Formats: sequence, structure tokens, C-alpha cells
Amino acid sequence: MDHCHTSGLISLEQALEKLLVQAVPLTDTETIHLTESAGRITATDIISPINVPPFDNSAMDGYAIRLTDLNQNPTLPVAGKALAGVPFQAEWPVGSCIRIMTGAPIPSGTDAVVMQEQAEVTETGIRFMYPVMQGQNIRTVGEDIRQHSVVLPKGIKLSTAQLPLIASLGVANVEVVRKLKVAVFSTGDELQAIGEPLQVGQIYDTNRFAVRLMLEKLGCEVIDLGVICDDPAALRQAFISADQQADLVISSGGVSVGEADYTKQILDKVGKISFWKLAIKPGKPFAFGKLDQAWFCGLPGNPVSAVLTFYQLVQPLIARLSGFTAWQPPMRLTARTTTPLKKSPGRLDFQRGFAAINEDGELEVQTTGHQGSHIFSSYSLGNCFIVLERERGHVAAGETVHIEFFNHLLKNQ
Repeated sequence: MDHCHTSGLISLEQALEKLLVQAVPLTDTETIHLTESAGRITATDIISPINVPPFDNSAMDGYAIRLTDLNQNPTLPVAGKALAGVPFQAEWPVGSCIRIMTGAPIPSGTDAVVMQEQAEVTETGIRFMYPVMQGQNIRTVGEDIRQHSVVLPKGIKLSTAQLPLIASLGVANVEVVRKLKVAVFSTGDELQAIGEPLQVGQIYDTNRFAVRLMLEKLGCEVIDLGVICDDPAALRQAFISADQQADLVISSGGVSVGEADYTKQILDKVGKISFWKLAIKPGKPFAFGKLDQAWFCGLPGNPVSAVLTFYQLVQPLIARLSGFTAWQPPMRLTARTTTPLKKSPGRLDFQRGFAAINEDGELEVQTTGHQGSHIFSSYSLGNCFIVLERERGHVAAGETVHIEFFNHLLKNQ
């Protein structure tokens, strides 16, 4: 049981509150071309310089009519054409209609556009077979967006849903928050670079690689400081160097209680720790604080724990520092577990699972297997976290649990 070991731990909710209250968003901005702005955060409101549409235009292929003409004769000869990009500009004779295409400017005096499917071509002209209402099938100027209106607020991440909208306004450049600079390094004499042969007692430095991948997905500018050996002087210099270059410093390892875990000791001298040790599993040894200039996050050395704490804590911190106001915490859904789950009360537990809809339309989840903090394959096998409450014990198959589907940082697709 974990009860006797959790009295000094803070909850995930408390940690998030402390972290987000203290963090101050960047104020530095830059103006870049729209084609280079995918994934960036708007630094100001996007204001429309034009009306959209900029002129009244037809919503259908059909015929532009005046109701007074139609009231006098249900069959009207065609006086001309209006095409997209080629408006009808001639004199419009009384008692006639104008052939018009979708997107074409509405001829002056038009009351409505009748779609071609509701009209019949005859020898004497176009016969209109159904009642016509004032304004039908006419897109009015500014109907979508009014000139000088706020199209997108500041703090929005620009993507496929927003960029074509901005392009439709003729806006070529946007002001965005500059990229967050994040320095990352791992600590530990046991770490070996990926691709190099392992010596006795060594393991590959996968944590820094995983952190870097997630940072890049979040649009950060990454400063990779490599592996720092278990030496207090070297670690101190790494923190000082990182602090001078970055807005946020992320280390992996060294925040536990082992004899060679110097990170917390160094931080007590070159910075200030806000909290250390969380009531979550995996990921108890997580440190957050402030260096002289940069913020600091110390991730656990175990790879599963490092990714989980990054996902649950560093991800929202980066959103906050980057000015991303629309960030939302993971949504928790209820599912029925088809496999038993082992758990001891005392810490909020994030187990890796695979969830899917069964034949009856119900959401089910199963464990990915062994949940040790060194079993990184559990991420590639799963698509969600199974979130088990702090005081909950073992879970039997058939019980309901909460799940959080992986977002873009961990999705397999």
C-alpha cells in the first residue's frame, strides 16, 4: 500500500494550478508570412480588412430576376449573362431575366435568383415554375464576415481551419508569438547516445529523444544540450548555460532520491523549486521551479514516467507560456474495462490502455499489459490512458473506469 508514502505528495490538480498560476506568457512577437504560420499562436486579434463576400453574388446557377417583371409574365427572355469574374454590365431591359452563375456579381436591381432546376427553357424564354421570394439565393455583401470585425482572437493556434480563412481576407502577414525556446538535457552516467554500442550497465537515452519529438510537435525551438554526467559541477554549469539560452529548461533524470541524483540539490542553489514529488503513478519525482530567467521542469528518469509527466504537466505549461489560450485539458470519458487492472490506493494512476467501441456501441478499454515505468512499448500498443482515482484499488473486469484518449503527441496514427 502507498498510503504511508504519500503524505508529502501533492495532487496533479494542485501541481497544475501552481504551475499555471506562476507561469507568465511570452510577450515577444514577430510578423511572418501566412504561408509560414502553421502551428503558430496569434499575438493579436485578426481583423478583417474587407467584407466577405465583398459584393452581392449568386449562390446558385440560375437566373437573376426582378419580381415586377415576373409578376407580369411567368416566362421571361434572357437578356444576357453574369459569370464569376465577368459581371453583367449592360442595360437590363424591362421584362427579361439574366442568366447567372454561382459566385457571379448580382446585377443591379435583382430581387432574387431562381435556381436553374426550378426553371424551364422554352422557345419564348425562361418559364419559372415555382413561387419566388425576395432575396432568395443571393449572398449579400459581408454576410460571412463584416469589414473591421474580429475574425480570430489572439491566442489561437493557426492550422488548416484558420489559415484559409485568413487568406480569404487577403491578409498576407500575421503577428504571432515568437517560438518558445526550450533547452533539454538528460542526466546520468548510464546513458548512451542512440546508435552507439551499449557498454556494461548502460541504456540508451530515449527520454531526451522523446521529449524533443514532443517539443517539436508543440512548435517549440529546441536547444539540445545532450547528456550531462552525474557530476555536480557539470550539472550546475548545464543549468546556468540552459538558463541563459532558453525560456524553459527540461531535464530528465536526477530528481529522485538516489545518491547520484544531484538535480534537486543544484536547483536549491541556482533556482527555486515550487514543488517536487506528485501523488501520481508513474511520475512521482517531478520538479517544477524557476531558474534566474527560465522556468524549469525536472522529469523522472524512467521513460514512461518522463513522457507521462511531460504530457500531463509540461504540455499545458508550454501552452500557457506560448500564449495559447484555447488549450484544453484532456477530456475524460467513461468506459468499461474488459481486463482486470492492478492498483494500490494512494496515487492517481495513469495506466496505458486500448479503447474501442464494441458491437453494442459501448466504449470498452483493455490494458496494454505490464504497466512498469520502464515498459515504453505500452505507448505504442495503446491509444489512451486509463485514469484510476487516487484511493481506488484493484479493478475487476467489467467495472467502469475513466479514460483519456491520446492527443497528437502520442497518437499512433
